[in-house]
This record gives sequence, C-alpha cells and structure tokens, in this order.
Amino acid sequence: MKAKISKRTFISRALAATTGLIYTDALALTNSPPLPISNTAKDSLWKWSKECMFYEETPRGLKCLVCPNECYLKPGDTSMCRNRVNFRGKLYSIAYGNPCAMHVDPIEKKPFYHFYPGTKSFSIATAGCNFSCLNCQNWSISQASPKETKNYDLMPPKVVEACTNSGCKAIAYTYSEPVTFYEYVYDTSVIARAKGIKNVVVSNGYINEMPLRKLCKVIDGATIDLKSFDNATYLRLNAGELQPVLNSLKIYKDEGVWLEISNLVIPGWSDSADMIRKMCDWLYDNGFENTPLHFLRFQPMYKLNQLPPTPIPVLEKARDIARSAGIRFVYIGNIGGSEAISTYCPRCKKLLIERRGHTVISNHLKNGTCGYCGEKIPGRWT
Repeated sequence: MKAKISKRTFISRALAATTGLIYTDALALTNSPPLPISNTAKDSLWKWSKECMFYEETPRGLKCLVCPNECYLKPGDTSMCRNRVNFRGKLYSIAYGNPCAMHVDPIEKKPFYHFYPGTKSFSIATAGCNFSCLNCQNWSISQASPKETKNYDLMPPKVVEACTNSGCKAIAYTYSEPVTFYEYVYDTSVIARAKGIKNVVVSNGYINEMPLRKLCKVIDGATIDLKSFDNATYLRLNAGELQPVLNSLKIYKDEGVWLEISNLVIPGWSDSADMIRKMCDWLYDNGFENTPLHFLRFQPMYKLNQLPPTPIPVLEKARDIARSAGIRFVYIGNIGGSEAISTYCPRCKKLLIERRGHTVISNHLKNGTCGYCGEKIPGRWT
C-alpha cells in the first residue's frame, strides 16, 4: 500500500525536483529525523538560534552588519533576509543547525572547474537570502524563513560527520545565500578545516568587508554570481547593488581564496554585448584574467518565466568577448554537448579536462600544469 503524503509535501518535492534541490533523508545521513517547526512564541527564542557575530546597537534599533542591506531591527523585528531577529536586545540568527536542503553534488555543479575536479561536495542550505532575484532558481527556500521550511537538526559537528561519511572532499554552502546563515557557515568551516575538509561558498557576494575577511580565513573556495554589470539592473533584477559585489571579488582575491565567477545571461536583462564587454574589461583590469568565468544559460524561472531561454549564439558571443578581453578560462554552462564546458590549455590549446555534464571524463593535468606543454594552470588541483 502506498503511503499518503500531504499536499505541502508533494509540492515541496515537486519544487525540489524542478530546481535541482534534493531534500535528502536525514536519517540516512545523521540518524536524526526531520524536526517540526516549534518554539514560535514571541517570548521564547527558537531552538535553532545563535547570537549573530556582526551587529551594533543604535538609537534606531540593532543594526546588522553582515551585509550591505544593514537592516535596523527593533525588538521583535526580522531582517530582510528573514533569518535574523532582534530578541530582547540581542541579534540572533535563526538559521543555525537547521538546513532545509542537503545533497551530495559533483563539485562541477557549483560550478567549480578548477577546484579539485571530479570530487564531491556535501551541499547544505538554510532558508533565506539577502537578495530578491526575479529569476531565482531556488525561490521556494531563498524567499522563505527557516520557520516556513522543513528542516533537519544538523549542528556543525554533524555536518562534518555527514560529509566524512559521504566521502566528500568539501562542504558546499549553497542553494540559498550563505551570507544569511553566516554563523552556521563559519562555525562549521572551522570544524571542517580541522578535519582536513575543504569549505566552499556559492554566493551572490553581497557581504560587508569585515565579515568577509573573517570568513576567508576558514574557507577554501568561492563561486560568486556576478549577476550583471549595471547598477540599475542589479536594483531592478536582484534588489541589490553592483559595487559591493565587485568589492567582494577583490577581497576574495586578496585573501587567497580560490575564486570562480558565474554570470547568468538573461535575455533583455544581462545579455547586452556592451555590458558583457565592460564586465570582462573590468575583470581583466583588476587582475582576474586567470579566474574562471562561467556564462550560464537562463531558463524561464520564477517571476521571469515569460522569457525565452538564452539563445546559444548569445552565450558563444559572450565567450568570444571575454576571451578577446584577455580572460583565459571561459566556460558556457547549462547547455549540453558543448566543448565549452571543458578546460583547454591557453598556450598549446590542447584539451586538458574533458567534461560531459558535471562528470570529468579525462584529466591531462600533471601537478597543476599542462601535460603537453608544461604551462601552469591556475587552480586547486591536489
């Protein structure tokens, strides 16, 4: 007899399937079943809470300092990202130890193409985001509060244990926005690093300098989604601003974190050749010529489901523009059967890492250099 499931469960599983999220059986990973939402009374603090690391008191209320939104919260208020609350004069994260998504992913899916290719990452996310992107792929969790999602009880030591048991090389903080569950990311990364596990974030880069520099001490890699190269577009498409993201890219580079950049090319929003050229020129002029750049194909999603998918010739043109600007490793993602997902030596042009989808078929690197001509290939390889 088939077990009955609720309408909410059916919808959440359907959303998970369409967005690429997989809500894994927590029992198989942690021996802890999913926990129901509780402790919602105004005079009590939620179980999955921890005092925030970056905030200050002001006459207007507590000011959150983790990201450029810098929300002011009076007692009982919740931040724009939905998971930071003012409780009795202290700022707490309610996204701590309660991921709503867990999965084992190829590292290439993040995307990371120059970071331990062919390895797996233990991917986790909590609800919440400091952007409100019209095209969000994972809107069912990014535009929700942790009190509105089905969560698992997975404190930092359990995350590291689950990663080890899954045979993964890295923990990826992904799917929603890691900046908004900063304390959970930081504490987990400290424990993971002590165990020899790598830490990577997949982020919009919307974070203030002080918390970012602190985070850079415990993470190993970052994929940053540079959503466009126009501030007005950022405001209308994402409800954020461009300059803080550019500042973050410089800080990641300065701190020695391995960095890759993705750019979702959305028809009518971020597909302008002039905009792409300005972006690539800025990257080259600021020393990112060896940073892998991924142009990603847009698929109709969320509030932009009326748009068509990005035409492949537009993506190919973007790749040509980036190469002409001096960017040495340029990829096209979210398309099948293309040579543009494989890595080639910029010197001898030989195929170095062949990929099909998120799978590495062959790897001709030798100690981080081209196996044919000896050219050094930037990345984290061994």
